[in-house]
Amino acid sequence: MNVQNNTSAYTGSVSIEGMTCASCVGRVEKALNKIDSVESVSVNLATEKATIHSNQPINYAEVFKAIERSGYSVAQKPSIELIIEGMTCASCVGRVEKALKKVDGVSRANVNLTTEKAVIQTYTDVSINTLIAAIERAGYNAKSAEQNQTEQLDRKANEQQILKRDLIIATVLAVPVFILEMGSHMIPAFHHFIATQIGTLNSWYIQFILTTLILLFPGRRFYQKGIPALFRLAPDMNSLVSVGTLAAYSFSVVATFIPTVLPQGTVNVYYEAAAVIVALILLGRFFEAKAKGKTSQAIQHLVGMQPKTARVEQSGQLIEIPIAEVLSGMIVEIRPGERVPVDGSVVFGQSYIDESMITGEPIPVEKSIGSSVVGGTVNQKGNIQIKATAVGSDSVLAQIIHMVEQAQGSKLPIQALVDKITMWFVPIVMLLALLTFLAWFVFGPEPALTFGLVNAVAVLIIACPCAMGLATPTSIMVGTGRGAEMGILFRKGEALQLLKEARVVAVDKTGTLTEGKPTLTDFEVITGFNENDVLLKVASVEDKSEHPIAQAIVTAAKARNLILKDVQNFNSVTGYGIEATVENSEIHIGADRFMQKMGLDVTIFNQTAQRLGLEGKTPLYVAIDHQLAAIIAVADPIKVTTFSAIQALHQLGLTVAMITGDNRHTAEAIAKQLNIDKVIAEVLPDGKVEAVRQLKQLYGRVAYVGDGINDAPALAEAEVGLAIGTGTDVAIEAADVVLMSGSLLGVPNAIALSKATIDNIRQNLFWAFIYNAALIPVAAGILYPHFGILLSPVFAAGAMALSSVFVLGNALRLRAFSPIAITGY
Repeated sequence: MNVQNNTSAYTGSVSIEGMTCASCVGRVEKALNKIDSVESVSVNLATEKATIHSNQPINYAEVFKAIERSGYSVAQKPSIELIIEGMTCASCVGRVEKALKKVDGVSRANVNLTTEKAVIQTYTDVSINTLIAAIERAGYNAKSAEQNQTEQLDRKANEQQILKRDLIIATVLAVPVFILEMGSHMIPAFHHFIATQIGTLNSWYIQFILTTLILLFPGRRFYQKGIPALFRLAPDMNSLVSVGTLAAYSFSVVATFIPTVLPQGTVNVYYEAAAVIVALILLGRFFEAKAKGKTSQAIQHLVGMQPKTARVEQSGQLIEIPIAEVLSGMIVEIRPGERVPVDGSVVFGQSYIDESMITGEPIPVEKSIGSSVVGGTVNQKGNIQIKATAVGSDSVLAQIIHMVEQAQGSKLPIQALVDKITMWFVPIVMLLALLTFLAWFVFGPEPALTFGLVNAVAVLIIACPCAMGLATPTSIMVGTGRGAEMGILFRKGEALQLLKEARVVAVDKTGTLTEGKPTLTDFEVITGFNENDVLLKVASVEDKSEHPIAQAIVTAAKARNLILKDVQNFNSVTGYGIEATVENSEIHIGADRFMQKMGLDVTIFNQTAQRLGLEGKTPLYVAIDHQLAAIIAVADPIKVTTFSAIQALHQLGLTVAMITGDNRHTAEAIAKQLNIDKVIAEVLPDGKVEAVRQLKQLYGRVAYVGDGINDAPALAEAEVGLAIGTGTDVAIEAADVVLMSGSLLGVPNAIALSKATIDNIRQNLFWAFIYNAALIPVAAGILYPHFGILLSPVFAAGAMALSSVFVLGNALRLRAFSPIAITGY
């Protein structure tokens, strides 16, 4: 260990992963000591931390690279989530991210305009206050996101109410201004009325007062954000509105009060432009706020699933307590029609529970003693008591909400280009507006000053990057929210894009295509034998074995309420089967060769045996007192939804491959039944990763579907891993997408939802970019020389508001996404 220099000006620490011995410590210390500014390093193997002393601010990026070069990795700290207030467009997002990334120790910052959240990843301890200060320096407000959903919803509802109030005030004040100015231009009689009854100057005075009130009160929000952003040389959408409206307003004020300073023929007022622009942009903001609220309805719906109180047993009595006070181990009573308050296990009673909010499946599930239940689901008829097993953030519902929020707050690869463009977009627009003004002022017809001002204002107003900023996050929010309602949870937003690009879907057989547990599927007896009597005797013998096939036969007998008998002389005949005595009857169970060894003819079952072979099942024969009695087949039955799921995958143009440890004959038989394209059989657990790699080489991107536990390496190897399971059995950490239902139908539905969401994003981006590319030249006056057409700043403001509303409205169409496959109930 190096000796610490505690007099160093700067000290920091990082957590390191992968160190196992003292030589690892030495390698890391050596790598860090090579950094010029580092004076000393102390690496502790027990705490897995490196403490760095430096004579200048620590360059964590350089530290990070040095550790990686030495063969180890820096452990990422738990992500920090902040709520950002004051963002209005994509350029705001870029500025907040840029400010956060400048903070020492921040490795990644992801800001979402729609959720108004920032998720910050660090590789050293960074205080929340430091991050908030950085955001405030960028001109925005921030606070920790560690507040409940209700508080956030209340805050958004309050913001929406304030927007509505300001919109009403602005509209009431802007309408008279618009009528006084535009009415006199459009209707000659009205112009004559103004001139004779009110007076043109008096009309301008009235417009001045009303417009000033609009800018001072409802419009104040634009100047409070936009002007400081200009001084920071980081203009945003508010800056565009501020400069545009102030230019129109200032010119009008000069024309009203000191007209002599203006060139002859340019004395006009544009109060209506400033007033109506503010009203229209507030209208757009209000519609945006309402639409944003709808995009997060899936989360709100999930939050609403959680009951506020629970009825628990304490000192022999049932009392109602707040849900936050329920502890693991408490006994909770749930009456018919009530929601299950917490995750738990049934200890008394029997009922059916509607788990559609978790699995997307509409049929209630039977629950009895020992069954697990999930908080938020609905108890149907019976009165049950459960023992709480998971409360608070450990509950399935809490994890679902967390996963949906994570996915909604993430960025897709498609967003990277948008971010780069929007960072430069506003400054470029301001430059274009300036060039527009100069071009009209120098080359335009008289009054050149007026033409230059009006067209420059139109460019500033129409080119708002709001639509670009909203294009991707709104679609992600609605798409992932709709997925959650269908029992499809995208753990990572990137999975939305990658799933669309999958070319082959690889599925594990056991528990994915099949039920995951052997069941007695075929049982035929020869005339003269009683079916229940034969099954009873066979099950009594098989009860002595722990083999899954034996247990399937025992389960089938118990399901018929057959009481097993005592067994004597139990013997396993290697390579043939088993024999025993039950109620003085000699029982022999085994393959056809066992029967042939005993001299029994099995040809009577030839047709049945042939059918079982085609289905991939291995038949077992039963002899009682040396007479052939029955043929039995045990198999892992295919789920009823598997057939339609594979058909749906083929309809989507995908190749379906099955990876299984079963023998090739059984695997090929099942593949033929299900119309599966490719079979990789007899694969050991550690060979599944290699199987996924083979499929990548053959077909391209792979989506792997497994149970999420045994298949974890394969799930990680595939471009997208989908864990299929039910409720609490889902291995959340192993996959990119979690399918809460046990049905394979979730896979084609997830892929179809991915395609719909990415298509929706592309439509939004196309509209946002084409809109700006087409209308900025029009606003600048490119059509005037040939067609005499100019775009009024008022119409520019309306078009700008419409573009954002269009993008949000298009994203909301995803709420109507329907599963592509019928669930088969």
